[in-house]
Amino acid sequence: MKAVAYKSKGSKLELIELPIPEPKKGEVRLKVISCGICHTDMLCGVLIQSQRVPGHEVIGSIEKMGEGIDTERFKIGMVVGVGWFGGNHCTKCRSCLEDQWIHCKHQTNCGLHYDGGYAEYMTCPEDALVVIPDGMDPVETAPLLCAGVTVFNGFRNQYIKAGALVGVQGIGGLGHLGIQFCRKMGYEVIAMSYGNHKRELAMQLGANHYVDMSSKDCVEKIQKIGSVKCIICTAPSASALPGLIDCLGVNGKVVVTAAFPEDFSASSIKLIDGSKCVMGWASGDSRDSTDTIHFARLNDIKPMVKVFPLEKAAEALENIDKARFRYVISFLPESRLNSYKINERINKN
Repeated sequence: MKAVAYKSKGSKLELIELPIPEPKKGEVRLKVISCGICHTDMLCGVLIQSQRVPGHEVIGSIEKMGEGIDTERFKIGMVVGVGWFGGNHCTKCRSCLEDQWIHCKHQTNCGLHYDGGYAEYMTCPEDALVVIPDGMDPVETAPLLCAGVTVFNGFRNQYIKAGALVGVQGIGGLGHLGIQFCRKMGYEVIAMSYGNHKRELAMQLGANHYVDMSSKDCVEKIQKIGSVKCIICTAPSASALPGLIDCLGVNGKVVVTAAFPEDFSASSIKLIDGSKCVMGWASGDSRDSTDTIHFARLNDIKPMVKVFPLEKAAEALENIDKARFRYVISFLPESRLNSYKINERINKN
């Protein structure tokens, strides 16, 4: 099979040939249909100790099942997904007993601890699988398994009352989904980005307000709109966080959903005055991805994507900072891709 892999730690991605993998006990083999390209795929090349195929926003069909798979739930030919949570949670540690599979010390990450979706085939554990409902576009669905679950799961676990005023900082790969999810969950949404070039798009995605965060009076503008109860921070930086804290209302939270390299400082007085907090959120497990996909299907939430063949995966990842939204590798034939009119929709937006 064809695959794109890091041959060693610190190397560049290369198109190579590998044997088609055989599923072990408790695993299935997928014929990959699509795989989202994520910033975290770069991290794979830094953390690995030996050759690895990245990719953790995978949609594929079950082609072969190893011993011990629940055949009542999973069938040959079924379309499923695999996200950053790659399964193998132990069920016995404190995190598992507290129902936090994503923090199990034994759980594995798809595309980091085992080969992921930058390949024609891959294997994965049963507990990593997400059943994809019939009729969902496999190309548009792939980013929901990381970008989508991160913002949806990160926000729903803050238990903010419906109708409250919330903010989505950054209107990129995560943020454009965050706006859609927050609006469909019943919140009044402020889209926050630098400059005015994304104002029209933010409003089309469902934002009620748009604030240019590069303006000197951006905090005052947000405070005039109302008391912000939560800001999902999808494009974080050390310099941006103090200003976001200022934008919060009483009991407000800044939820950081994307990593950034710098440390940041926050005023304890500002946190205490208003009982504010800054917290991080790790995406979610396969159950959370299932909820994300069903919510997206019921509410017509779709990522904006640009499609690449496997042969262009390395180039796409290298240029991911130039991406308007989400890059996706597709193994579908060109004739079928044309029927989705994905590029037409992106160009229109």
